[in-house]
Amino acid sequence: MNTTEAERTAYRICPLCEACCGLEIKVQGSKIISIRGDEADVFSKGYICPKAVALKDLHEDPDRLRQPLIKRDGQFVSASWDEAFAEIEAKLPAIVREHGNDSVGITVGNPAAHKMGLLLYFGNLARALGTKNIFSASTLDQMPKQLSSGLLFGSWLSIPVPDIEHTDLMIVLGANPMVSNGSLWTVPDFRGKAKALKARGGRLIVIDPRRTETAAIADEHHFIRPSSDVFFLGAIANLIVEEHNDKLNQLQNYTQGFEQVKAALKPFTAALAAAHTGISEASIRSLATQLTNTKKAVLYGRIGTCTQRHGTVCSWLVDVINLLSGHLDSVGGAMFPKAPAFATNTLGEAGKGKGIKTGRHHSRVSNAPEVYGELPIGLLAEEIETAGQGQIKALITVASNPVLSAPDGTRLGKALQGLELMVSLDIYLNETSLFADVILPGLSPLEEAHYDVAFPQFSYRNQARFSPPVFTAPTTQMPEWQILARLTQIMGGPSVDKVPSPTSIVAQRLIAGPYPITLEQVINSTHGIDLGALAPRIPEVLRTASGLIELAHPTLLADLYHALHSAKDTCDPKPDEFVLIGRREVRSNNSWMHNLPTLAKGPFRCTALIHPSDAAKLNLVDGATAIISRGDRQLNVVVSISDEMMPNVISIPHGWGHDKAGAKLSVAAMRPGVNFNELLDAHELDPLSGNSVLNGIAVQLHALAS
Repeated sequence: MNTTEAERTAYRICPLCEACCGLEIKVQGSKIISIRGDEADVFSKGYICPKAVALKDLHEDPDRLRQPLIKRDGQFVSASWDEAFAEIEAKLPAIVREHGNDSVGITVGNPAAHKMGLLLYFGNLARALGTKNIFSASTLDQMPKQLSSGLLFGSWLSIPVPDIEHTDLMIVLGANPMVSNGSLWTVPDFRGKAKALKARGGRLIVIDPRRTETAAIADEHHFIRPSSDVFFLGAIANLIVEEHNDKLNQLQNYTQGFEQVKAALKPFTAALAAAHTGISEASIRSLATQLTNTKKAVLYGRIGTCTQRHGTVCSWLVDVINLLSGHLDSVGGAMFPKAPAFATNTLGEAGKGKGIKTGRHHSRVSNAPEVYGELPIGLLAEEIETAGQGQIKALITVASNPVLSAPDGTRLGKALQGLELMVSLDIYLNETSLFADVILPGLSPLEEAHYDVAFPQFSYRNQARFSPPVFTAPTTQMPEWQILARLTQIMGGPSVDKVPSPTSIVAQRLIAGPYPITLEQVINSTHGIDLGALAPRIPEVLRTASGLIELAHPTLLADLYHALHSAKDTCDPKPDEFVLIGRREVRSNNSWMHNLPTLAKGPFRCTALIHPSDAAKLNLVDGATAIISRGDRQLNVVVSISDEMMPNVISIPHGWGHDKAGAKLSVAAMRPGVNFNELLDAHELDPLSGNSVLNGIAVQLHALAS
């Protein structure tokens, strides 16, 4: 480091999770001196988590790729950008000419949501390819919520979020915002906001198979059997209708389908819910009463409600309950943010639109319907393996690692070896990109400007912020938007020099947005512009064909009926059977942060949490190795004994298993952990959204013989 260079301070938004915290970064020359929270940031007000500090590790990581790689004779060699694109141009168009547009598949991972250069240009590439084989991490995580919101309100990202600054009762189901700081809800410093809620006399209640970090600070926690959420939610909704006189209030004139929903809910009694969930009937009734009798209250459900067999119906019922209890689009309830740009619910005619459509095409092998333009990523392997018209012969992966994050990654890895061409846009040689023929790495996040395209649509408070680059990008590297533009050009799109930059797109969209602000004003506001608290938006936010909240979509009612009549018997679990669920760690974000020393240090986190009574029955001690099996598949996993677990339930974090030969993740490989997705069946999906079933999986557990 040149000590003669002056120290300077840079401000930017953290791109590593949905909280989007404002950072104050001290730098000297090309070196990072410190990273701390920006106390003046209008949105996060100084809060950060350990991931933000690890941005220094990411920027400096010697394993991070800084130039393209081409595979020659089974080995990766460094290449120039011209060589890498020439390799792709020599093969990709020819594959399409010979086999058709659908012979190319494309995947995109969740890091893309944090990079405007990926999010704004991925669609251009997909359109240039003309393929129906588009897959993303959304079908591992959030598609049920997007689908249910689209059916109710008319656009995919019209997702109501808790107005935590004003609520007096928050019930959290299958979510852990103490760790995530929100999910499809951008809420930095949830702990501080929960503390403020309680200080004004409010209550926090958590319902989860694990006494999570959020449950630990709550006023009340109830264990719930995994995958029984539909019975709990159905009963709460039914109780509101039957015993508490629904409180549609001002939304009565903007809602259709209430009578159909009321009839469909009738069989979901508190007694039935108690038998399936393990929550007492008295507690279920009490929760319904508290929710309806508290003037400012909200129910929030997230990952746990989405990653199960009836994920879309559960997501829908969360909004139904908030609506029926009078807490939808109401201060202190579930409200719709008003983003300054990129939100479809602020464009076009207010209060009416085209709504959404699904099933415009289906997957070739399993006939799964398209949802939001995507097919279930769990079905990617079979689309590569199965011969015939439309078989995937080439694959482009964009910031995605489905070999670890999707079910049955071993099968997918084998399928990838049979491709004629695979291109990975990735900053790491990871468990998926190791199968690529060409790897194209983007810049460090600190070398690019940043604007959150997606997350202001889920923010607890309306705001606009923009981050200039902290460092000048090396001339030998290429920003991700230009990489995508070059790939698009290869497939017949416009030349890169005719493609607008991300910054110019942001500027245009801000001008077209609902606030009288410009990009120049946002840039000049170093710590962001506060656009105010959430406010009621119905009917203006609606984009349904009817201009109403369409409460009773036939597919939702049909799957609710199916849940009632064909659900597995959760009333009496088998004595030798355990149920597997995932969990989130504050130092992790799926599969891509385990190579950063700041986050990797400390206790080993990829363990199986198990209740003490279950451990005693199986003669397991803390730190021992257990075998978790499902059919002919099994994992050896380290056990952590904890009374935070519900008996007969096991929890393993998602996104581990960094032991694949050929990957270059030196820190992650020191403690690789296990990938519990290897136990999952890729065909176990929520039938409406195509989301993989990642929770509530029946497994066997026993001690490893010494």
